[in-house]
Amino acid sequence: APVSFCEEGEETESCKSLIELFVNRLDSVESVLPYEYDAFDFCQDKEEKRPSENLGQVLFGERIASSPYKFTFKKQETCKKVCTRSYDPGNSADKSKLAFLKKGMQLNYQHHWIIDNMPVTWCYDVEDGQKYCNPGFPIGCFVTPDGRVKDACVINSEFNKKNTFYLFNHVDITIMYHSGKDENWPGARLVMARLRPQSYKHTDENNLNCEGPPMEIPGEFTNKVNLVYTYSVTFEEKNSIKWASRWDYILESMPHTNIQWFSIMNSLVIVLFLSGMVAMIILRTLHKDIARYNQIDSSEDAQEEFGWKLVHGDVFRPPRKGMLLSVFLGQGTQIFIMTFITLYGVLLLVMCKVHEYSFSFCTVELESTLIRCTKEESFKLCSQAFRGEKWKTNVLLTALLCPGIVFADFFIMNLILWVKGSSAAIPFGTL
Repeated sequence: APVSFCEEGEETESCKSLIELFVNRLDSVESVLPYEYDAFDFCQDKEEKRPSENLGQVLFGERIASSPYKFTFKKQETCKKVCTRSYDPGNSADKSKLAFLKKGMQLNYQHHWIIDNMPVTWCYDVEDGQKYCNPGFPIGCFVTPDGRVKDACVINSEFNKKNTFYLFNHVDITIMYHSGKDENWPGARLVMARLRPQSYKHTDENNLNCEGPPMEIPGEFTNKVNLVYTYSVTFEEKNSIKWASRWDYILESMPHTNIQWFSIMNSLVIVLFLSGMVAMIILRTLHKDIARYNQIDSSEDAQEEFGWKLVHGDVFRPPRKGMLLSVFLGQGTQIFIMTFITLYGVLLLVMCKVHEYSFSFCTVELESTLIRCTKEESFKLCSQAFRGEKWKTNVLLTALLCPGIVFADFFIMNLILWVKGSSAAIPFGTL
């Protein structure tokens, strides 16, 4: 539901002035391990709050927490200090924290910030004059020892010193709002939140101006390093954007892919060709058998059956490993049904990230509900193969074999993620 904001001193029950910025886990396309915001030595909120997360968000590794970045509606701030972090090369804990921060910049880990349930986006120009709005921005960037500029370092020509890390310790935030002055609701609603990451070396904490050279962190940690985190925030009125359409600018900026009609037709032709070949082989085989049957007289030697007629002798014979067959048939039925349900749900969910995690939660719940189909299909085949004599074994194997293998695999992977300190590890209580 929309939340209304108003200026300080005009707060009511339906309108508030404080805008809170929430932080989420950090991830990278160069690493499979996401990390919580607290894993890095960034500015922390003294009274940290964690909004409730559903099971889908937990499974995706989402870890939302409050931050020290708090704004007052329509109150401009310029180069405001958030916190300071100092690192001493003689302190092993400081060396470990700074090394982890460097690793994050080297692997291009991305912040994900949230204002009023919207991602704070970093918009920049791409090919053909288009603008891409990324729902995340990097910690920093790295220039290799051989002088190769990596990732976001290309945005500034000053990022050119070899074997040096450049930290984005300042953000320029722009919050746009739709005013309700001429409409029938009080205050204003936020419709867009953008930022631009910057790097500044603050030499005097008491006199911050957010200008000058970038914040450099040398590859070799030999001297004391002081990092000052700051931000600036501005507000703009944007009545042309409705609150219900505030996600559109993000979705429209994402690169769209064309349907690969040639690949689809190519695959279709191959399938039809192979199906035709198989059909021809079957028809030729059956035709030869039928021709032989028509030529055979009714002598005693001719009563012996051959070819495809021998199949009837195996129809009612219990199969080898029949118990495993019935268990796997039941599990396959469940997976088959869930595949179509999930695909149908994904089609309904196209381009709608708002309900992505709720859909994941519903999928998990539905899959556990469909265990009834698994039991019925498995027990039906078991009754036919063993005349119902081994139904207890069937029930236990259906419940434990495939789910047990999947759970053991999942538990081992979750244990590895937990040891690595990744936010993708599901808490054991939730598991």
